Amino acid sequence: MFDALFLEQAGQMAKLVCLPDDALPAEEVTVRVHWSGLNYKDALAVTGRGPVVRNWPMVPGIDFAGVVEHSASPDFSVGQEVILNGWGVGEKHWGGFAQKACVPGAWLQPLPQGLSGQQAMALGTAGFTAMLSVQALVREGVEPVHGPVLVTGATGGVGSVAVMLLAQMGYEVVAVTGRLEEQAYLHQLGATEVLARSHFEMPSRPLEKARWAGAVDVVGGQVLASVCASMKPQGVVAACGLAGGMDFPATVAPFILRGVTLVGIDSVMCPQPVRRQAWARLAEQVNKTLLAGLTRVIPLPDVPALATELLDGKVRGRIVVEVP
Repeated sequence: MFDALFLEQAGQMAKLVCLPDDALPAEEVTVRVHWSGLNYKDALAVTGRGPVVRNWPMVPGIDFAGVVEHSASPDFSVGQEVILNGWGVGEKHWGGFAQKACVPGAWLQPLPQGLSGQQAMALGTAGFTAMLSVQALVREGVEPVHGPVLVTGATGGVGSVAVMLLAQMGYEVVAVTGRLEEQAYLHQLGATEVLARSHFEMPSRPLEKARWAGAVDVVGGQVLASVCASMKPQGVVAACGLAGGMDFPATVAPFILRGVTLVGIDSVMCPQPVRRQAWARLAEQVNKTLLAGLTRVIPLPDVPALATELLDGKVRGRIVVEVP
């Protein structure tokens, strides 16, 4: 038997239940989960507020860290520490908000050297997505000398880690948030300036004043359109979230008149070689003291309450879930 947060149907709040081991999906590797993370997508699933879950019933939780209990995969052995994020876990396949998870070996990777399981989930899908976004800016040629880099949704999980990583790499980071009372927190992470989200929520002209060399956007919608309109020539925007909506009320002007590049970030089906490289860089580059400062640890039964707070904009940084 194992404890799990369980969703039986759409529109309901997840409940903590005890399930038999044979309820687990029949896959290659069984993992004893010790840590997971509460991400925006998890909050939508757990509360029933968003159409995240594709198969029913479902154990949500899009990432986890733990120890292999059983393995039919040649790549993993019993007792090995592993992590998983993405691949539709918590959406199409039972996820990490449980004491046990059973998944294909191809979805797992060894715990990155230099990180504990708790630290890996303090980063989690949010930190992984932030690193993919930062790598996209670097790959497209954005350098610190080119000017400031904007990060929207900066008090959230992705935004917080993106601010921290960019500042450590020498970029001038401008943070955008709807919670100006968190300015001290954002400055601690390395932001040199904090702007109100309201500046980006009003409809923008096709081109605004060119200000940003790069941007990491986790909001989408009008905010993303406004960001694109205010990019410098040859600026690069990494779009990795849709907290503000899926629509994109923009024009082609920034792309054909300033040569702006819009890069989409997919953290779910990212290929394993890219995935492992991103996690290795996180292990090397992340400031673990700052990471601990932006992390809150909660027990598994507290996830539904914190998921509601996250969707209501009352959570900053990262929420790590300890699975007993």
